[in-house]
Amino acid sequence: MRGKFPWATHLIILVCSKRAGERVLGSITRYLSSKLKLEINKEKSQVVKVNQSKFLGFTFNRGKIKWHAKTLQKFKQRVRQLTNRNWGVRMEYQLYKLKQYLQGWINYFGIANVYQQCVEQDQWIRRRVRMCFWRQWRKPRTKVQNLLKRGVPERMAISCGITSKGPWRSSKTKGIQQGLTNNYLATKGLYSLKEGWIAIHYPLKRS
Repeated sequence: MRGKFPWATHLIILVCSKRAGERVLGSITRYLSSKLKLEINKEKSQVVKVNQSKFLGFTFNRGKIKWHAKTLQKFKQRVRQLTNRNWGVRMEYQLYKLKQYLQGWINYFGIANVYQQCVEQDQWIRRRVRMCFWRQWRKPRTKVQNLLKRGVPERMAISCGITSKGPWRSSKTKGIQQGLTNNYLATKGLYSLKEGWIAIHYPLKRS
């Protein structure tokens, strides 16, 4: 079928050497251009080592599928937007939108061999969510009262409530972690990348 197609396709070809890669790239480019009349994106068409390649957001290392660095960078940028402490919406809505994004993201990128990275990202995301809670409580009295409701000892709750630390630094303190535990955040709807990854790779263990 001749003519320009209104869609783009991605193709990765594995060869044994850089010289072979350059030869194959040249012949494939000529074939697609002359025979199929397709326009080739020369910026994205390149010969690189497998672990330096990017294919649909993934890269490959020692036979395993990994997230490309740019994929993770874009992911974290979006999470920062969704956990902006100055967003001005209720935490229920913020967590709902965050769950939507995380669940959709891991359903696509969860095929990668990245269990430990999921654990690490979960830790980072929980800290950002704690920061949002802390910011929304605003007044020291409200902060202390909310921590006391969640079982934090009075002395520790007061110390956290009157601290001069900003929301991000405060989110790592023992009192706030004790008041906003992982289990508590999960009950409020915080989605876990780790659990999503396990559901993809070990579905029978969850049934």
